[in-house]
Amino acid sequence: MRFFGIDSPLYKFMTTLLNVFLLSFCVVIGSLPIVTVGASVVAGFSVGLRMVANEEGYIVRQFFKAYKDNLKQGIPLGLIALLCAYVIYLDTEIVSKVENVSIFAIMFMMVSAAVFTFTLLYSFALTARYENTLMRILKNSFRISMKFFVRTLALVFLLVLEVLAFLWNYTTIFIGIILGPALMILTVCLFARPIFMKLEGDAASGE
Repeated sequence: MRFFGIDSPLYKFMTTLLNVFLLSFCVVIGSLPIVTVGASVVAGFSVGLRMVANEEGYIVRQFFKAYKDNLKQGIPLGLIALLCAYVIYLDTEIVSKVENVSIFAIMFMMVSAAVFTFTLLYSFALTARYENTLMRILKNSFRISMKFFVRTLALVFLLVLEVLAFLWNYTTIFIGIILGPALMILTVCLFARPIFMKLEGDAASGE
């Protein structure tokens, strides 16, 4: 009976899996009007940061409260992220399809992709945790990426692996649809929360 008890590993695993599914579902639903994708992702990070700290409660209730609270800040952040993603996509198309593409075009694609990634990587988590202007959030995200450069590279590597794993076959694509958004958010949260805690500790001690 203890195998199925509320303290058993199986129960905890199933509860976590359900929470991940609920978070993914909420993020997808909140993103359906494409313009609100930023607010939805910020709300996902608000819940995700609580989950990695073992402070989660009612996932759906917490998500939609954070969703409502972050509409004003999340919408422009999401539009910026979509624009950056589109620019990277166009650069990739040019480099891959234009014959005799110059080295400068390739370098521009790589540099712009790196800058956009480092600027946006922690921005949604920062928006979920702190009140700040949009420009300061983007600047702080870039600064954190530079300050914790090796850790950030490891995070980007893991995110790329997750995307490739989800795209492996039709089964993994289905798993990616129902669990992918939350898993990627939680991956960032696992890296971001210790960084935030360290920065908050340094600020409190005056360093």
